[in-house]
Amino acid sequence: MATFLHRIGQFAFRRRWLVVLLWAVILGAVGVAASSTSGSASSSFTLPGTESQRAFDLLGEKFPAANAEGATARVVLQAPDGQKISSAANKAAAEGALADLKNSSSRIGQVSDPFATQAVSADGTTAYAQVSYTDAAADLTDADHTGLEDALDAGRDEGLKVEASGDALAAPEESHSAEAIGFALAAVIMVITFGSLIAASLPLLTAIVGVGVSTTAITAVSAAFELNSNTSALASMLGIAVGIDYALFIVSRYRSERADGYGPKEAVARANGTAGSAVVFAGVTVVIALAGLAVVNLPMLTAMGLAASGAVVVSVLVAVTLVPALLGFAGERVLGKARKKAAPRPVPAGTARATTGNRWIAFVLRRPVKVLVLAVVALGVVALPATQLKLGLPDDGSKPVSSTQRKAYDILSDSFGPGFNGPLTLTVDDRNPDTARSTAADMGKAVTALPDVASVSPAAFNEAGDTAILTVIPKSGPSSDATKELVGDIRSLAADTEAATGARSMVTGSTALNIDISDKFSAAIMPYLVLVVGLAILVLILVFRSIMVPVKAALGFLLSVLASLGALVAVFQWGWLKDLIGLEQPGPIMSLMPILMVGIVFGLAMDYQVFLVTRMREAYVHGADARTAIETGFKHSSKVVTAAALIMISVFAGFVGGDDAMIKSLGFGLAIAVAFDAFVVRMTIVPAALALLGRRAWTLPAWIDRILPNVDIEGEKLARHTPHEDHPVEEVAPQYTSR
Repeated sequence: MATFLHRIGQFAFRRRWLVVLLWAVILGAVGVAASSTSGSASSSFTLPGTESQRAFDLLGEKFPAANAEGATARVVLQAPDGQKISSAANKAAAEGALADLKNSSSRIGQVSDPFATQAVSADGTTAYAQVSYTDAAADLTDADHTGLEDALDAGRDEGLKVEASGDALAAPEESHSAEAIGFALAAVIMVITFGSLIAASLPLLTAIVGVGVSTTAITAVSAAFELNSNTSALASMLGIAVGIDYALFIVSRYRSERADGYGPKEAVARANGTAGSAVVFAGVTVVIALAGLAVVNLPMLTAMGLAASGAVVVSVLVAVTLVPALLGFAGERVLGKARKKAAPRPVPAGTARATTGNRWIAFVLRRPVKVLVLAVVALGVVALPATQLKLGLPDDGSKPVSSTQRKAYDILSDSFGPGFNGPLTLTVDDRNPDTARSTAADMGKAVTALPDVASVSPAAFNEAGDTAILTVIPKSGPSSDATKELVGDIRSLAADTEAATGARSMVTGSTALNIDISDKFSAAIMPYLVLVVGLAILVLILVFRSIMVPVKAALGFLLSVLASLGALVAVFQWGWLKDLIGLEQPGPIMSLMPILMVGIVFGLAMDYQVFLVTRMREAYVHGADARTAIETGFKHSSKVVTAAALIMISVFAGFVGGDDAMIKSLGFGLAIAVAFDAFVVRMTIVPAALALLGRRAWTLPAWIDRILPNVDIEGEKLARHTPHEDHPVEEVAPQYTSR
């Protein structure tokens, strides 16, 4: 691998104009494809293999008109305090606002009359109207959204409280401030790290190219494959982070090779062969973790994982091709202040300059047991809140209190009961219409008798009479444990009824879907962990030719992800420090967050494992004893790993300022996970554990060693590379104490 990437580095350096041109052509091609794409990303998702999805599909088949693709809205109208919505003046104001809404757009198919449909609260203060559009939400224009907003304002001008919810409302404009914040902080960190604007700008420039290619490609295919609207945000988040980090490692290694006396071309090639190898294998572990999300069998999550893994692949390709080419253009300027200094010479272990990194690794190696125990216990304490993890799906109740959706949600909850915002849809179907009718009647009576049921609507049948819909309003809120128990009770009744009559009854709706998602993720998390961790351990065994190092890496990852989940629960579920990050409403953690974080954090954790431990193994392979290898590897890589971690933390933290609940919590979770993994696990627990293991950390059973191919990630073959005119003539490899 090192030799192959060495040749690529030389080619990219020599043919740098061609490499830059090729990437410009690729970026332009995907840009043209994206600009010609019609439509937009979807905000819906399916959940194959669950009862709620089967019931939803049944409704689409049996009630096609009720399940049309048109956008919908619910307009909530409340009378002023102390008044009734049905009073003459308030009723006229409500009807006028709804009439204005009906006339505001030709795309509105129907606006229900709340007084005719008895959609008025028991206390007479609140009413709501259902609005149906003929076109999908993505096809509504600014004029349609403005018409809806003007109708709401007209009702407010008459003294009513008028709010709305539904997908017909204008979506907030997509903001790229998070990416801008992340880039700005990354630039500052790299200028401090490199002491050179040119060196700092290279990773940023290549990250922009990589993210540009990946996100525009996602845009180009989003309509055809109905990708979720969060897919591009996740790919952008990861693409920026790993794109900057991968380029950072290669640029840093290039500067190190130049400091050792190599000329520009050979330094680029050697940096690509060594650091580039680490980048490739780090990228492979990230791709394995993200692509492995497909085992959950949730199309939305699979698409997000594949899109994000595609962004990582692009980042790797950019790092090992475009970065060497740009280094060729940068020349001596990439060295910054370093070019004014004499080339450093290797010094015996223990006499290195007392930098913060040197002092830290010396402290860890003096007290490995105490450091290891303290770090593990600290992460364990932070992970404790994860035992109280509560999953849920974001709804209007989790939106900012200033939004009209949240106001509508609260008004309906206060006026109609907390369960009104989370109705359950009960379907009953049988080939025999008579059986379907009798079973629907029996199920309606049985469900009404359940303790947490506020009301059950009369059964509504399709034209064939073989399928019925009943709407069940719980007494409790959508995310409460009582509602979850109610869904379980209804499904138990349905199973008993089907056994007795043969008619099938199923529960669906957003609340039931949320419960099914939580159950599906809970069942998938262990198989996913086994698959991803198992494959990654195999990759790391190939890289490090060791059993203990990969196993230790996996255990460290588990500590990182559990601690980050604990922090996520404390902040987003319990509300600790919520004002600090602008969180208005604590609540359940989004259902897909744990498994998504596991995949992403595992991939990023293996990044730091590869980058840090590769330099340690490189020193060991080149002759250092086990302890000296730890010191040498840490000295060479700790500064750049610290910079890379701070960059990732900055990029992820930038997304915490967004409005989308999922992206906000994901940004926080990933930022805190990187902090835990890079600074506590990789820079503390890993060297302490390696010190305790000694030479055993780098051993591999002979029979496995014979089977495994030698990928030479340490660049051992490059160390024996025949010098030529671009090499320094004298020996430049550091000399270590023999082990």
